[in-house]
Amino acid sequence: MKKAIGFILSFCFAATLFASNIDTLVVSSKVMDKAIKNVVITPDSYSKKGPAYSVVYLLHGAGGDHKAWLAKAPEIKQYADMYNVIIVCPDGGKTSWYFDSPIDRTMQYETYISKELVSKIDQSYNTKASKAHRAISGFSMGGHGALFLAFKHPDIWAVAASMSGGVDIRPFPLRWDIAKRLGAYAEHPLNWEGHTVINLVHLLDGKNLKFMFDCGVDDFFYDANLRLHKKLLERNIPHDYIERPGGHTNAYWSNSIKYQMLYFNDFFNLSKS
Repeated sequence: MKKAIGFILSFCFAATLFASNIDTLVVSSKVMDKAIKNVVITPDSYSKKGPAYSVVYLLHGAGGDHKAWLAKAPEIKQYADMYNVIIVCPDGGKTSWYFDSPIDRTMQYETYISKELVSKIDQSYNTKASKAHRAISGFSMGGHGALFLAFKHPDIWAVAASMSGGVDIRPFPLRWDIAKRLGAYAEHPLNWEGHTVINLVHLLDGKNLKFMFDCGVDDFFYDANLRLHKKLLERNIPHDYIERPGGHTNAYWSNSIKYQMLYFNDFFNLSKS
């Protein structure tokens, strides 16, 4: 009986260690003229008064929505408590690729996330509203989106990451509706060249953004990530790159986010202002 009681007490104690709160914030996007849902996870310590909180934005992959991260890596609720941060999971559309489509005005997710959503989060929550306390990451399409947005908007995010990211979309002209966002590659090659992460390295000066990316060696995006790493080395752009066994799987992303949250936490702790 004593052992049973001890087990129950231990279980109850463990259950209260991580008591983050999950909200659904609906944001009215002017640029796309529609309402967009976003999951917002606040730590158990969250208060509208008192010390403000750093914010981590997590982007989902193709076919997902704002709830994808909670399904694929539910432990992010624990990380909100562990690192005392707010986590925001936007709905980025099934296949938006997180850029402003030059041919489809209903797909303007670069502007939505970098301007409308960030502004709304800072208005609605007790955040440290400076780039030094904003991080962004994502998996697959979201990995591309995180680096794309961070490379283009270093005034918004100071630290970024990507896991299994599609950092070069050009080898996939017929996949994931990219042609619907940019036009067919054969007809609109400049759209493709200008909207792929690997071609945005020229925007980096080695000082305006701290970032990391990782990919499993069995992933179909592995070659693109390795090429990005080599290009950054050639340009002497500081970054952290990790490759390890694994494919394009939930298990890989669940493992990856663990290290990326630690990476963000270390950065935030160095940016106390």
